[in-house]
Amino acid sequence: MNTQEFKRLLRWESMLTLVLVIEFVCFANLSPYFLDVWTLSDATFNFTERAVIALPLALLIIAGEIDISVAAIIALASVAMGLGAAAGVQTPGLVAIGLSTGLVAGMINGALVTLGRVPSIVATIGTMTLFRGFAYAVLGDRVLKDYPQSFAKFGQGYATGPLSIELCILIVLAVMFGLFLHITRWGRTIYALGANPTAAKWSGVPVDRYRFLLFAVTGLCSGLSAVLLTSRLGSTRPSIAQGWELEIISMVILGGVSVWGGKGTIPGVLLAAVVLGFVNFGLGLLNVPGIVMSIIVGTLLITVVAIPVLAERWWGRPPRRA
Repeated sequence: MNTQEFKRLLRWESMLTLVLVIEFVCFANLSPYFLDVWTLSDATFNFTERAVIALPLALLIIAGEIDISVAAIIALASVAMGLGAAAGVQTPGLVAIGLSTGLVAGMINGALVTLGRVPSIVATIGTMTLFRGFAYAVLGDRVLKDYPQSFAKFGQGYATGPLSIELCILIVLAVMFGLFLHITRWGRTIYALGANPTAAKWSGVPVDRYRFLLFAVTGLCSGLSAVLLTSRLGSTRPSIAQGWELEIISMVILGGVSVWGGKGTIPGVLLAAVVLGFVNFGLGLLNVPGIVMSIIVGTLLITVVAIPVLAERWWGRPPRRA
């Protein structure tokens, strides 16, 4: 094996691909239903809605910021759509309500960070409590179910054969974010923001404008995820997407995005979303209890994140993560 092949083997994405292959081999041997095409199609619902948010969140973390409020934005957007549906708003209007609610929530986060100079982790923890609390204050113990039948196609429909509409949306977004981050000048600027924001500012980069837009896009995609999730469930509860923020951040970190900013790739994040999604689905197919699933997923996350440290000790350099 020459040096180039060895480096390619150590790429973060290559490791995630290897983990995914091992997953498929193990679950295919443990369950005769796992490799059924419709079973695999159903498995994609375990990660598509979360991955829709993980893509812009990856850009935000690469830029040196973070958003903890994404799941609470889903709840807020879902409540807004539920109230709209109860008032007789039809499907196009409901989609517009969900997207606009997410966008406004993201802009609020962006304004707190760029104008209010509040650290992003503090600002978004605050808005996480605010948005989720507002959802509970409006609904309480109620459940909103008055959605038009056509609204269900976003979360339950299929574009062709076993290919779901949700998966098609995720693929399109992954291509868009991947091209933006890895091909364009704006993408290179995002890497610069995370690597050295002071140098980027003195180079004439409008740092606050980039940060505000990244928060806004993250909020918009959270609104889109709310549309997909609410459409799939057919109902709205204030507890919708509870705990998703940690799962989404886990996808991003497992995908190779550095928590210190400046490093990461969209293919890595997408692979991490698929890996975690199929782990949860495969364990569920085997009737593994939820607490055991959490332990296994947590162990997988810790193990994979520890690989760069072990590689640096053994070979003198970590796997390339960006």
